[in-house]
Amino acid sequence: MSSFQLLQATPLSSAGHAPSKPRLHSPLEALQTCSSMAHLKQHHSHLIKLGLSADNDAMGRIIKFCAISENGHLDYGLHLFDTLPHPDAFIYNTLIRGYLQRQQPTHCILFYLQMLQHSVFPNKFTFPCLIRACSLANAIEQGSQIHAHVFKFGFAADTFCLNNLIHMYVNFQALEKARKVFEMMPTRDVVSWTTLISGYAQLGLVDEAFEIFELMQERNSVSWNAMIAAYVQSNRFHEAFALFNRMRAEKVVLDKFVAASMLSACTGLGALEQGKWIHGYIQDSRIELDAKLATTIIDMYCKCGCLEKAYETFKGLTCRGISSWNCMIGGFAMHGKWEAAIALFKEMEKEGVAPDNITFVNILSACAHSGLVEEGRYYFHYMTEVHAIERRMEHYGCMVDLLGRAGLLDDAKKLIDQMPMSPDVGVLGALFGACRIHGNIELGEQIGKRVIELEPENSGRYVLLANLYANTGRWEDVANVRRMMNDRGVKKVPGFSVIELEGVVNEFIAGGRAHSETKEIYSKVDEMLECIRSVGYVPDTEGVVHDLDEEERENPLYYHSEKLAIALGLLKTKTGETFRITKNLRVCRDCHHASKLISKVFDREIIVRDRNRFHHFKDGECSCKDYW
Repeated sequence: MSSFQLLQATPLSSAGHAPSKPRLHSPLEALQTCSSMAHLKQHHSHLIKLGLSADNDAMGRIIKFCAISENGHLDYGLHLFDTLPHPDAFIYNTLIRGYLQRQQPTHCILFYLQMLQHSVFPNKFTFPCLIRACSLANAIEQGSQIHAHVFKFGFAADTFCLNNLIHMYVNFQALEKARKVFEMMPTRDVVSWTTLISGYAQLGLVDEAFEIFELMQERNSVSWNAMIAAYVQSNRFHEAFALFNRMRAEKVVLDKFVAASMLSACTGLGALEQGKWIHGYIQDSRIELDAKLATTIIDMYCKCGCLEKAYETFKGLTCRGISSWNCMIGGFAMHGKWEAAIALFKEMEKEGVAPDNITFVNILSACAHSGLVEEGRYYFHYMTEVHAIERRMEHYGCMVDLLGRAGLLDDAKKLIDQMPMSPDVGVLGALFGACRIHGNIELGEQIGKRVIELEPENSGRYVLLANLYANTGRWEDVANVRRMMNDRGVKKVPGFSVIELEGVVNEFIAGGRAHSETKEIYSKVDEMLECIRSVGYVPDTEGVVHDLDEEERENPLYYHSEKLAIALGLLKTKTGETFRITKNLRVCRDCHHASKLISKVFDREIIVRDRNRFHHFKDGECSCKDYW
């Protein structure tokens, strides 16, 4: 019989239990004062002299220190275990827990098998660790057998065990089994509900998760956060905000986990005012600002276009972890502030904080966004030569992007050919985009076809290849690409722009008329376009006929989503003020040119976050220097 088949053994008899011994006092109490293995071994020697080396109570405490304590040594605990004639359930449970803490789940299962072979009854403390071990090891068959043993040994009503079973089945993506355990529970707590909600959310079944959430009779901040986080992770930010407002209306206390989820929602929508309010709440409520929450706040300010507040928050941290440094360096990079990004990197080195691979992704991105070829080459070598950080796919992607944007297509292609790993779609996509920018049809066609086969569901890849053909009048090839999209059922991602004004998030699509102030907005668009014509604006119609990239082709060029958002921004702000827009696609050339002129004529700073980076339009110029 195999070891795993032993899990199907019949219920145990009580024959294997060691006879109980008189309870000891002084030696056991002394064991609780142990703070090191050396100290513990002295006590062990003392127990041997007293003839107590086979006592389960005494040895169990020593083994617990060895298995679970931060200063313990599991091997020594195993050595002691082997000397015991009749180890009890407490000792087995302790070693199972020790192996689990050391991320060795298979050993947990094997120890349980040994426990059964020696006729030692498991208790309610055995199963939670064992179930988590099965989950960690993705041991589906053994997990199901352990589930049967929970019932066989009489723990079918133990909420803690059953909650762990729900979590295990969620981890196995076996939601039907998780739901079955949940529905058979005689008593459910918040953990039961929340675990199931999170399970549905992890598999993208957010509506089903919400149905379960609505069935809850009592909710705490954990359950609210589970549902809010589900919406945020699915990019359903409006629904996250609606649920958050409902949570506040029900007077639920906002903890750091809900705050972090909502800050991520603010980041997704570019909702700066909402993000500022949450940050203020964190400060006023004295919520613990750990490294993760601090980084989330910095990231929110960076991605909502408020670099000053991001840096102010960063400088105010008493302890800066690597994630905070990386986030701030990355923030400078996406805003085109390469000097600040590199200066902060040097400050980081001076303070003795070791950079990691993410640090150099951000540094190389800063170079790529600003066309700093030599600086990029320098840091590409610096990361390995000075910090011994192995280059990853992302680093090669940044370098290919940098070289490609600068027109060094041969160098970019050569770098790809020299990579120690096969290039992924990100690396090839960077070269593909550069081919379109610089009109290299031959190489672009070759790379474009490879990219489409690697990522056949991404509409942007087809669009880019179609536009590459259209720019040279190869209309039959354009038609073939469109046909391929249709045959594969690939749909274009619609373009939209979001602007937050007066605490309200407004979303626009090209040519859309759903906004309550549509009449005023379109009137303002006509006015602003008339005004910028007087200072030299000429619509950039190149590619409008065949453009499939950023907006629906049938929508007029004048009513692209960011132009509608800008019009609302002009209606709601005063001369000299700033407003911010978030766009899910790359800004088109016409909107980029128009935005520069609008910023000058109407005296506003317009900050736009597109798919790739930030654009700060002010006084007729853009921070990207027309390099995006």
